[in-house]
Amino acid sequence: MNKRIQIFPSRGAQSPTGWMVQSDFDGTISLLDVTDTLLNRFGQPGWQELEDAWERGDIGSRECMKGQVALLDMSEAELDSHLDTIEIDAHFAGFVAEAKAYGVKVQVVSDGIDYAILHVLKRHGMGDIEVIANHLVQTGERSWRLDSPWASNHCERASGNCKCERLAEQQAVHGRVLYIGDSTSDFCVSGKADFVLAKYKLIDYCEGKGIAHARFEHFGQATRLLEQVLLGMEQAA
Repeated sequence: MNKRIQIFPSRGAQSPTGWMVQSDFDGTISLLDVTDTLLNRFGQPGWQELEDAWERGDIGSRECMKGQVALLDMSEAELDSHLDTIEIDAHFAGFVAEAKAYGVKVQVVSDGIDYAILHVLKRHGMGDIEVIANHLVQTGERSWRLDSPWASNHCERASGNCKCERLAEQQAVHGRVLYIGDSTSDFCVSGKADFVLAKYKLIDYCEGKGIAHARFEHFGQATRLLEQVLLGMEQAA
């Protein structure tokens, strides 16, 4: 049985002014988690132990990611070659174009790696999208460091990029944020967003917490939902 979810009306039925979009990247826009693919290919021993510690809750994602990136053994050329193999949702470009047609800003907010995200988006002709993520720094021919300029001491998840703070910043500017995500890094921020488009693990979380959302499997569906969110219509989910 379908459950009807009320999508909050925008300020004026004919205008989307007052909304912007923030989207996770890994597993939401990209088909695979990019950092996981790098670790599986270039990671030295020890990265899985960090992953296990993070999953147990012993360390935050910022500490986990910093330790894992320090274990990557790859040249810049190898990194770029690998990133050239990363595919994204085939409908994402259409979603971005639709948002722009409404005058709605799309921003990628990720606890992943900025260099990787920017490289992949540029390869798919979307290098103008603003990306907020952890910053990758090359420290040697085959060594790397991860900086977290968007971290917060108040972050409940101890993330490298506090998505809740990024959301609040955009709500202060635009009024309302449509958040799009798929997994655990999106749990906390989803409870603060004005509406959520959810896939995978995030669907169950939103349903369990009573968070206003609509489910989607690909950005073709998200594009259709976008208009309904902006114009304050109802969507069966």
